[in-house]
Amino acid sequence: MSALRLVSQDLDSGARGRVLLIDDDLALLGLMAHAFAEAGYSVLTAENGRKGLVALERFKPDLVITDIVMPEMEGIGAILQIRRRPSPPKIIAISDAGPGARREYLNWAKHLGADEVLAKPFRMGQLVALAQQVIQNNSNHLGRGS
Repeated sequence: MSALRLVSQDLDSGARGRVLLIDDDLALLGLMAHAFAEAGYSVLTAENGRKGLVALERFKPDLVITDIVMPEMEGIGAILQIRRRPSPPKIIAISDAGPGARREYLNWAKHLGADEVLAKPFRMGQLVALAQQVIQNNSNHLGRGS
């Protein structure tokens, strides 16, 4: 499978914004990409944090949605690198919030720079609505949190 996948490239025709989706769960990645494309966003997908950072360079997203636990580069590493950039995009971190340390992943992501966090499983409509809210909020780190 290709490292990066442009799902919708309607960048100049009234798209609501650019969203970069990073997740190693290809089924979930496809569902999220479809939901955002249907909602009018330009969407690029990447299968891990390293590929997501490559995509960030050329796609210039308004929002990055990243899973936390992934191979090659986890979401926490991607968040830290994205936040070091001048004018970084907004970030939503997603992860399973099961028992034990996994529940803490979302707390760490929020503390280290994610504008919002969302525990899996979630409804696609819930994620898209949160993304709209985050994109419309022009101040970094002023989201309502989870």
